Amino acid sequence: MEALIAPRSSFGLEHFGTANLGDARLKRRLIGSANAIFAHPHGTLPQKMKGHAQLTGLYRMLDAPAVTHAAVMAPHAQRTRQRIREHGGDVVLLIHDSTELDYTSKRSLKDLGEIGGGLGRGYISHHTLAVTPQRQVLGLLSQILHRRQPVAKGRTKPQKRSDPNRESRLWMQGCQACGAAAGGKRCVDITDRGGDCFEFAAFEMRMGRSFVIRSAHDRALVGLDHVGNDRIHDHLHEYARDLPALGERELTLPPRPMGRYRRRGKHRPRAGRSIRVRIAAAPITIKAPKPAHGESSEKQLELWVIHVREVTAPPAGEAPVEWVLLSNVPVNSFAQACERVDWYGCRWVIEEFHKAIKSGGCNVQELQLREVSRLERMLAILRVTAAVLMELRHLARDPRTQNQPARQVVPVSYVKVLSVWRHRRVDEEMSCYDFCLALARLGGHLNRKSDGFPGWQTLWRGWEELQVMTEAVEAMDEARRCVES
Repeated sequence: MEALIAPRSSFGLEHFGTANLGDARLKRRLIGSANAIFAHPHGTLPQKMKGHAQLTGLYRMLDAPAVTHAAVMAPHAQRTRQRIREHGGDVVLLIHDSTELDYTSKRSLKDLGEIGGGLGRGYISHHTLAVTPQRQVLGLLSQILHRRQPVAKGRTKPQKRSDPNRESRLWMQGCQACGAAAGGKRCVDITDRGGDCFEFAAFEMRMGRSFVIRSAHDRALVGLDHVGNDRIHDHLHEYARDLPALGERELTLPPRPMGRYRRRGKHRPRAGRSIRVRIAAAPITIKAPKPAHGESSEKQLELWVIHVREVTAPPAGEAPVEWVLLSNVPVNSFAQACERVDWYGCRWVIEEFHKAIKSGGCNVQELQLREVSRLERMLAILRVTAAVLMELRHLARDPRTQNQPARQVVPVSYVKVLSVWRHRRVDEEMSCYDFCLALARLGGHLNRKSDGFPGWQTLWRGWEELQVMTEAVEAMDEARRCVES
C-alpha cells in the first residue's frame, strides 16, 4: 500500500507537480518550497526555508504573475477529486465553512476586507473539505479568500441581491468549484447555520446535488399537511419540535473553544461530552421568503427535516443541544435519520482544520508578508500542508485504522527513526496509534491517561522534530557511504 503522506522529498511533487505555471523553473521552485514547508510547517518563512537562497527563491516565485492562488490550489484539488473517485464507499461528504483570518496588525497589507463586525482587517476564508463518513480527510477541494466590503447606506434590495460580492454567494461558489460527483459517488454538501439560505438550497436542488444544512431560520411552511402530535403548524421549528420521535441514541458532542470576536455573542465555549438525543424526521415544504432573498426563482422547496434534541440533563449553565437539519435526501426510517445526523456530525472536522491552520501548526495569521498577492499564494501552500497532516491524526484516533502499520501511512524511514528514539529498537510494524503517541511525546506530550489524545500543537512540534532527526540520520548515512567509497 502506498503511503498516504509522502516523504518530504516528494510531497511537493505529489501535491503541486501538475501545476500549470507556464515555466518549468517556477514549478520546480514551487515543489521545492512545498517540500521545505511540509518538513517545517511551524514558524516563520525564514525558519521554514532554512537558508537565504531558498527564501529568496520563494519570494521571487510568489511575485511571478503566473503563480496565482488558483494555480497553486488546482493540483491538490485535482488529486482530491481522484481520491474521491478511488474511495471505497458510496458517500463522500463535502464540508463547507468559513473562518476569519485576522491581519489587523499587518499595516503594510492593503486591500483587505472587514472582519469581526468591522473591528479588524483580513479575509473571510471559505473552504470545502472532502471527508469520508468515517471522518478521514481526502483533501481540500476549494479555498475562496473573500474580502468583505463596507455596505453603502441607501442600497435598494435589488442592488443587494445583484451584488457580485454578496457573502451568501460563497456557498454556491464553493460547490461550483468542487464540480460534479465522480465515480458513482454521492457527494453530500454539509453546512452549518451559515449556509441556511433559500437561494443556496434552491441552487442545490437545481444542480441535482445532495445536502444536509443546519437550519438557522424558522421558515414558513406551505399547506396544511404539517401536522405534529396534536395540531397543524405553519413554521418549521415549531413543527420539527412537535414531531413524534423515531428513536433515541447516543452522540458525542465535541468541545467548542471561544472565538476572538464571539465573546459577547451566543457562541460560548463548552466542554465535549457524551449525550443522549431524541431524533424525529418528516417531509416538509418550505416557502420562499418575502421579500425574496438572492436570485432564486423557486416559490417553494420540498425537503426533509430531521430534529435532534438532547434528552439528558445538560451541565449547569448550558442549554440542551438541539439541531434542526434540512436535507433533500429522503428520510424514511430511524436508521436513515441517524445516517443524516452522522453526516452532519462530521462537520466538526473542518473546525479542526481551521484550528490546525490558524493556531495548531501553520500559524497562517503570523505570516510576515507585506503584499497581499504573496500572502494569498502562501495561504494556498499552507492549506494543503494542513489537510495532508490531518490524515495521520484521523487514522491514529479511528479504532478501525489505529492498529494498522504506520508504514502504510508515512514513509518507513520515519517509522524507523521514531521507533528507535521511543523504544531503542527498529520497529517497522509500529501501529498508527503508537506512532502518533510517540510523535506527540517527541513534541512534549506526557502520554498520561488524564491528558487525553494529543492536540495539534504537540503533534506539529513532534512532526518538526522528526523531520530534523530523519534529516540527521540520512546525512550520517550519506557521510558513511562517502567514507567507505
